[in-house]
Amino acid sequence: MNDLANTRADVRPFRAGLGALIARNENFLLGAITVIALLSFWEMSVRLDWVNPLFTSSPSRIAITAYTMFTDGSIYPHLAVSGLELLVGFSLAIVVGIPLGILMGWYRRLNAALDPIVSALYATPRIALVPLIVIWFGIGLGSKFAIIFLSSVFPILINTIAGVRTVDPDYIKVARSFGANDWQIFRTVAFPSSVPFLLTGLRLGLGHALIGIVVGELYAAQAGIGFLISLSGATFQTDKVMVGIIIIASTGVLFTNVLRMIERRFDQWRSSHDQ
Repeated sequence: MNDLANTRADVRPFRAGLGALIARNENFLLGAITVIALLSFWEMSVRLDWVNPLFTSSPSRIAITAYTMFTDGSIYPHLAVSGLELLVGFSLAIVVGIPLGILMGWYRRLNAALDPIVSALYATPRIALVPLIVIWFGIGLGSKFAIIFLSSVFPILINTIAGVRTVDPDYIKVARSFGANDWQIFRTVAFPSSVPFLLTGLRLGLGHALIGIVVGELYAAQAGIGFLISLSGATFQTDKVMVGIIIIASTGVLFTNVLRMIERRFDQWRSSHDQ
């Protein structure tokens, strides 16, 4: 009896620790279970001939194709081209979108002058501008940079404007009553308040930039993930199509999580700054 009681006593801390671990990671575990169940059903559907693998492929075939493409090096030229396009196009969107958004949010007259142009361009589907962009910038990397820039700059710009314009006017009045100039007000009041909007704009802009990569490379491209998806789809190589899609999706998830980590750090900074 004593041994049984001791065993139960030893099990209780383990169960408590396991329960706490599951509670802390509940969202991750639920998501992982859903993904595993979906992939298992997909694989089973192909192996039982419920669906034609020519049109849907399967997780195992996609994994084998991805391994082959990475080991033989055929995927790296596409990754290099798309990575360069994303880096340059998205960086240009940040360099233009954030300063212009701050100026438009801070200066009412500048916002009134530029808002019609921004609204018109934002409402225009970027894919409709692709033929013109190719004519203006050619079929090389320049047109891809322009497409990614136009795809991502407006979410960044509009969220930055919203962030600056939602600053509490009472805070600005208090800062001015203490003799603060515009730069001091922006640095100590406006910028900390607009950071969540700014980072939200970056997340949205990143998603649009990844779409811009695929759209841009569908037109007169010679390499890139979008070109790989288009060419593989035209030749019914569904495995390679899915590899390209997974790469784009994984890139989005990775950078989105990085931006969320940065946002959490800024939230801590804002809290300490407010104190």
